[in-house]
Amino acid sequence: MATVADTPSGAAPARGGERKRATRPLEALNFFMADMQAGIGPFLGVFLQQRGWTAGPIGSVMTAGGVAGMLMTVPAGAFIDHTEKKRLVVIVTGICTVMASFLILFSQAGWVVTVSQVATAIAGAAIGPAVTGMTLGIVRQKGFNAQNGRNQAWNHAGNMVGAGLSGYLGWRFGMPAIFYLAAVFGVLAITSVLMIPEKAIDHRAARGLEKGDDDGADGGQAEGFRALLRNRPMLALAAALACFHLGNGAMLPLYGLAVVGAGKGNAAIFTAETVVVAQAVMIVAALVATRMSAGRGYWLVLLISFAALPVRGALAGTFIEHWGVWPVQALDGIGAGLQSVAVPGLVACLLNGTGRVNVGQGAVMTVQGVGASLSPAIGGWLAQELGYHVAFYILGSFALVSVALWVVFAGVVREACATAQA
Repeated sequence: MATVADTPSGAAPARGGERKRATRPLEALNFFMADMQAGIGPFLGVFLQQRGWTAGPIGSVMTAGGVAGMLMTVPAGAFIDHTEKKRLVVIVTGICTVMASFLILFSQAGWVVTVSQVATAIAGAAIGPAVTGMTLGIVRQKGFNAQNGRNQAWNHAGNMVGAGLSGYLGWRFGMPAIFYLAAVFGVLAITSVLMIPEKAIDHRAARGLEKGDDDGADGGQAEGFRALLRNRPMLALAAALACFHLGNGAMLPLYGLAVVGAGKGNAAIFTAETVVVAQAVMIVAALVATRMSAGRGYWLVLLISFAALPVRGALAGTFIEHWGVWPVQALDGIGAGLQSVAVPGLVACLLNGTGRVNVGQGAVMTVQGVGASLSPAIGGWLAQELGYHVAFYILGSFALVSVALWVVFAGVVREACATAQA
């Protein structure tokens, strides 16, 4: 029997046994890549704050990384659609992420930090679509919703464990220990991806082309990028996510800066708590989203996720206290946990049969990245000029636009969401 590696189109289907052997290391990859993927991640703000940086410049370098990642998501998705070296993409980008993060240890000069964040964001833009593509190629469209839910639960668990260990190591040995932990997780992520059998990945299914989608001598022609622009539910989704992330992107690092800056928490411990609380809730939210989307579709799941941010902003602006991490980050867990399952699931459903699933994932990530990349700069300068309280209120209010968009376009989106039921 020919395998994926034997055929240029990657059309040969994986057998059930190969598929089963691939899902365990796939879940392990999602667990270990969580701490590796973003480098120092949410600890960057307090790390730079300890070295004399203020909120405005911190937000600006984070925005520089966000813009770079945003510009790369569609090209990265297109590359993932066409390449059969998806495992290699994860390995190379993971190594680059860890190396880029280590740059900050040696120098906190503005240009060094900016280059590190840009490199980390570019690498991160490729890892997400690569793992999504591998998942779709292993379990196909029919099994994607359930497997993606498990992937996200493991990913959030990895974030939670990584943040907890980072907080302890940062408190016990200093902030540099966090970088070394990210490197260890990177090695384990690479080991996990190497354990995924290459022949278990159907590279045609990975881009949204199943057996019945054959068209032409090579077994199928992928639709052009215009297919994305013609899809009204995709446009509504992207716009709502852009507004949501415009408010959400800065919330976690800014809340850490606010509490630590007020002397109400240890930098490493409190930052770890913000991540652990959110990720613990995300695990449950991801599993709930998997079940809810299977029975009710994705529209309601996303509506709840959008509605969580205004409440979170109001709480963050009212209670800048150490204990505030619990309600503020629990709401973050609800919003992000629901979206981590609903967004890729809905995109995969909407673009099934086009051969542009990963381009679509990248396109949505690009549009929402516009909001996410601008958020740290907006939040940082708002906090510096108007204070943290006002900054949180304004950031939370952006998601009201997301809620309004999602309700206005409910008729367009709900029909598409209904077809996504497992």
